[in-house]
Amino acid sequence: MNFIEELKNIDPKTPGSWPWLIKIAAFVALFMLVVAAGAVFDWQDEWDNLKAARQEEDKLRDTFLSKKREAINLDIIKKQLIDTQQSFGALLKQLPGKSEMDALLTDINQAGLGRGLQFDLFKPGQEAATGVFTEQPITIKVTGNYDDLGKFASDISQLPRIVTLNDISISQGTSGALNMDATAKTFRYLDENELAAQKHASKVPGAK
Repeated sequence: MNFIEELKNIDPKTPGSWPWLIKIAAFVALFMLVVAAGAVFDWQDEWDNLKAARQEEDKLRDTFLSKKREAINLDIIKKQLIDTQQSFGALLKQLPGKSEMDALLTDINQAGLGRGLQFDLFKPGQEAATGVFTEQPITIKVTGNYDDLGKFASDISQLPRIVTLNDISISQGTSGALNMDATAKTFRYLDENELAAQKHASKVPGAK
C-alpha cells in the first residue's frame, strides 16, 4: 500500500493509529500552520516596526547624502566667495579715493598734453553716486592728428585708475587736424563719512 492509499484509509478520529509517515507529515503541516499563524497574528507588529525602521533608514540615508552634497557645495561656494572678494579688492584698488581725484584729473590732462594734443575743453561734471561708488563725467575736446588721438585713448586705458572714454566723436578740424569730442568717466569709492551720510539720507522721509 502506497502513501496515497494510506492517506485515503486513515481515520481522522483515531490519529494514534495512523502510520508514522502520516503522523510526521501531519505534524510538519501543523507546525507550519502554527508558524504561519504566528507570523500573521503575533509577529505582525514586529514586521510593521521593521518596515518602518527600514523606511526611516532610507530617509536618513537620503538626508545624509543631501547634507553631504550641500557640504561639498559649501566648500566650493566659500572658495568662490574668497576669489570674488580678492578680485573685488583688486578692482577697488583701481578706484581713487576722494583725495586722489584731483591727481587723477591731472593725469588725464597730462596724458593728452604728453601726446601733443591741444585741449579745447576739459570740464569735470557733477559726481553721481551709484551704490558705494561715484561716477564723475569729464567733458573733453582735444585737437591733434589721428595717431596722437589713438595713442591718447590707449594711454587713458592704461592709467592705474579706471577711466573710460565714452560718446567719442571725431570731426575734421583746420589744417588737417582732427577734433575729438568725448566724455571721460572715472569712478571713486565713497569714504565712510559719505556712506554714512548716504545711508542717513535714504532714511529721511521724502529723501531721494
